[in-house]
Amino acid sequence: MITLFHHPFCPHSRFVRVALAEYGIQPRLVEERAWERRETFLALNPEGRTPVLVEEGHPAIPSAEIIAEYLDETRGASLADRRLMPADPDQRIEVRRLTRWFHDKFFEEVTELLVTEKVYKRLMPVEGGGGSPDTAAIRAARHNIRYHLAYIGWLLRTRNWLAGDQLTYADFAAAAHLSAADYLGDVPWDEDESAKNWYARVKSRPAFRSILADTLAGTPPSETYADLDF
Repeated sequence: MITLFHHPFCPHSRFVRVALAEYGIQPRLVEERAWERRETFLALNPEGRTPVLVEEGHPAIPSAEIIAEYLDETRGASLADRRLMPADPDQRIEVRRLTRWFHDKFFEEVTELLVTEKVYKRLMPVEGGGGSPDTAAIRAARHNIRYHLAYIGWLLRTRNWLAGDQLTYADFAAAAHLSAADYLGDVPWDEDESAKNWYARVKSRPAFRSILADTLAGTPPSETYADLDF
């Protein structure tokens, strides 16, 4: 039994959900509001952040990148061309570099701002940081996403997928973060056709279906969110 402690709009959680689905694993999902600082959750991950994966008989596994490495170490070798981490050491470097780019840099400059201001603050008590969104932070995220979208497009003009010829964790990391921003209507898809076409390929995969079914009460998804053809 695998349990994933997640939040539906946490992009790191979305990444793990898609990776698990791609590998044919259906976890038990437990929605976690990390800001509530539940003692039971903190016992699993003292850092107090989602996602955390728990597989029976193993220690709790915190953070998207550690979970991805664990899945590759325990399942990757048997998956042949469905493996999301290449066997070649040089290719693995590029996958790790790009995966970190989106989980760290893109998150700090885009999705953390958008999701915190537009989603989490609505759910958090005022004394815990909730309240009205910071419009300056949202403007900054909308400005920053253009640079990242252009970088994705630049990569794809010489590659089939972000890190090379095969679909990898790098693609799902980028797509997971973009999906959160896209739900909120903050991705300027018309600015880069290569990036747009790549994302259409990724979100058309069966593994992405549960992500596209996510909803936020009071905030409907953008028109492009679940449209596989844009």
